[in-house]
Amino acid sequence: MTRRTVQEITSGAVRARRDTVVTEEPMEIRLGWPGHEATQVAVVMRTPGNDFELAAGFLLAEGVLAPGTAPRTIAYCLDRGLSQEQLYNVVTVTLEEPPLRHPSSRSTSVSSACGVCGTQSLDEVFTALGEPVPVRDRADVAVVTEAPEALRREQSIFERTGAIHAAGIFTFDGELVIAREDIGRHNAVDKVLGARQLGSAAYPDDSILCASGRIGFDIVAKAVAGRIAMIVAVGGPSSLALNLADRAGITVCGFVRAGRSVVYTWPQRVSEAGGSL
Repeated sequence: MTRRTVQEITSGAVRARRDTVVTEEPMEIRLGWPGHEATQVAVVMRTPGNDFELAAGFLLAEGVLAPGTAPRTIAYCLDRGLSQEQLYNVVTVTLEEPPLRHPSSRSTSVSSACGVCGTQSLDEVFTALGEPVPVRDRADVAVVTEAPEALRREQSIFERTGAIHAAGIFTFDGELVIAREDIGRHNAVDKVLGARQLGSAAYPDDSILCASGRIGFDIVAKAVAGRIAMIVAVGGPSSLALNLADRAGITVCGFVRAGRSVVYTWPQRVSEAGGSL
């Protein structure tokens, strides 16, 4: 977080005060494997912190890594040519073998506002889907409706800045496994997915991904890559997001507030009073 002086205007009165602002910095991701020198695959705009999880989750979502497969090494790049400010803004990921697929061709940077808008075509986003995520368990509707508020209580940076997104993974019993914050909502999702890739968090496919904001196509695409069974958010979904969730067997719950939820896809996973919706 960054401190700066601002001018606050209240009822016509002006006063100068110090304010806390969320930090946003670029992070370059480099990818290498045996016989292939590490090269840049993306530059993402993110809030520093949990950078290795972000890189691993990004590569998972890009189809480079298989679910549950960790890279051989992941480290900050220490090239002599980097400035002091750049030292912790370049992450190099090395694989044991060639990637499952090459990352999508993107523009120079991926903004903190979007997860897939840098791709050249929609076809690059639609990776080959395997079997839909099977329905093996159900979550009580109370777990679904309480998840956003439980995630909100973990947002320490939001408390101080009011300008950051979050993502969390909950069990179907309502236990919060991991929560991460970032200026980009898709980055926050990458971080919680990347934590499982790197072994810093453990949770089954039958888990709930709770995200702040809306449920766009990019969020569902990341859940598909991570084989996560359910997505919950306080915002609504897009039509394209629901089309993908239908195909992938993912339950989508939008407009989730205390006591209310709209279940758009695969309602078999949500139960109320012991009965299926």
